[in-house]
Amino acid sequence: MKFSFHKYQGTGNDFIMIDDRNQQFPIHDTDFIARCCDRRFGIGADGLILVQESTTTDFKMVYFNSDGRESTLCGNGARCTVAFAASLGIIKHKTTFDAVDGSHFACIEADHTISLRMHDIHSIECTHTHAFLDTGSPHHVTMVEDLPHYDVTGQGAKIRYGAPYFEEGANVNFVHQLSENSFSIRTYERGVEDETLSCGTGATAVAIAMHKQGHTSSKDLIIQVVGGELNVSFEVENNRYTAINLRGPAQFVFSGEFE
Repeated sequence: MKFSFHKYQGTGNDFIMIDDRNQQFPIHDTDFIARCCDRRFGIGADGLILVQESTTTDFKMVYFNSDGRESTLCGNGARCTVAFAASLGIIKHKTTFDAVDGSHFACIEADHTISLRMHDIHSIECTHTHAFLDTGSPHHVTMVEDLPHYDVTGQGAKIRYGAPYFEEGANVNFVHQLSENSFSIRTYERGVEDETLSCGTGATAVAIAMHKQGHTSSKDLIIQVVGGELNVSFEVENNRYTAINLRGPAQFVFSGEFE
């Protein structure tokens, strides 16, 4: 099978984007999708995303991790999908689209930053060692010292597969506070089974967890990821986090054909 693809990245989180409005892509071929994402024998990416037709919104986003399995929401992937949909002429500057966790609103701002509205957060589990919350994908958040030299891959895998997450797993975010409204993070992502340069749902989880645990009173936070900078803003109503927006760049890298 030969198909056309476009490569996009959002703060270093990179994705293979495919226009699948004719639904010809082999979505059940896990091995093939994994081979597409392989950085040595394929195109190379953290994930693969299909844009499909939707009967209720502008389009449908279908996301696969680099292991070839369909997964939960990817925040950076969603922002890249919005940029890709605009390049296809499906949308202009605003959109509502379907994802695995329901519909999302997004807009392309004047500086080409993509702003994605995340779902409200009702539940956050906090302990003396970490926080856990679901921002479209499950995230474990813990603060550490000497983040630049921290063993993210080793410790991330240990937490990802350990109790209480086990095989289903969780993404693991390691955090260092830079200022009142700025945090640096490194993320181990399940499905990729390695550290990625950025994670949008992870940045969102860190911002909300840091506010919930009292590390900041700001509701407009800068999240420094390995691949750049993301912005997360929100409101708080009766211990519920609402109006959550994830902002950052989403850029075209290259296009081609893969067989």
